[in-house]
Amino acid sequence: MINLIDYGLCPTMIAEDVKGIPARITAVHKERYELVCEYGHTYGRLKTSIYYRDGLEDFPTTGDFVLVSPNLSGDSQIIKTLKRKSYFSRRDPTPGRGEQAVAANFDYVFIMQSLNFDFNLKRIERYITLAWQSGAMPVVILTKADLVADYSEQMQAVQKVAVGAGVHGISVVTGLGLDTLQDYLKPRKTIVFLGSSGVGKSSLVNALAGEELMAVNEIREDDSRGRHTTTHRQLIMLKSGVLIIDTPGMRELGMWDVSKGLGEAFGDVESYFGQCKFNNCCHQTEPGCAVRAALDSGELPRERWESYLQLKREAKFSDDKAGYLRQKQQWQKEISMWNKHHKK
Repeated sequence: MINLIDYGLCPTMIAEDVKGIPARITAVHKERYELVCEYGHTYGRLKTSIYYRDGLEDFPTTGDFVLVSPNLSGDSQIIKTLKRKSYFSRRDPTPGRGEQAVAANFDYVFIMQSLNFDFNLKRIERYITLAWQSGAMPVVILTKADLVADYSEQMQAVQKVAVGAGVHGISVVTGLGLDTLQDYLKPRKTIVFLGSSGVGKSSLVNALAGEELMAVNEIREDDSRGRHTTTHRQLIMLKSGVLIIDTPGMRELGMWDVSKGLGEAFGDVESYFGQCKFNNCCHQTEPGCAVRAALDSGELPRERWESYLQLKREAKFSDDKAGYLRQKQQWQKEISMWNKHHKK
């Protein structure tokens, strides 16, 4: 019999008067869910009256804890989604669908970026913002360190934008840096892997597992990008008791609600807000603006400020594309005016 506490379940998640037995979602296949519960690994479907007709519960995603009415000879019935301690979502790439759940109930977010030609600092900023918003601890993993002679410059650049998060350079080929990840690899802890295709998520899963659990595809030589190896989000328990949620590569990561995540990821930027002369300062042409003063002096890097504005506006207008485009045009005009003023 499986003890769900080994899968990260906290008994306080379950109220005393509820029906059903606890289970954890290990994968989602359209309307069918892979589950693990005290009876082992099985499948389940949502109870229509609760999830579809009444809309009383959040649709579960990989990593969610749920209550089920067990069926030992077929699909169990999922009757409740338990309260989440962390939750990661993005804007659904399909227009008009709004929010897309990615994973739930994890302790760490491994933000993976390769050190080859696909290195992208702004993408890392985007992942870090969403990771802080999720309620878990972000950790930046720079993979394929064996492919570059010196990656100190990339490390320093990431450390500047990843304040409060660990940054590690690793190579699964040589084993470099894998020992630095041990503090995160604890039994009953869940880690979600995020990153574009080809960054080495599946390779790292195999390296941590000490066996070939995930299929690995080679990256394309012409653009250093990979093909999708993982086709759906999947929760895996390693022999060590560590739980990993591997996700398909996500090159486009649209902002959703990141009100908290922006404050955590861009604390260096927002620290200037309280220093402005006016409480309602828009940081444009107002006298005594601490943000503009920091930009003029170079204390606040211009690229950092632009990233903050872009992610904030994208999140605000994530469900209003026309509004976002209008705001983006205005933002570009403001940047042009600031550049002219700065040159003068």
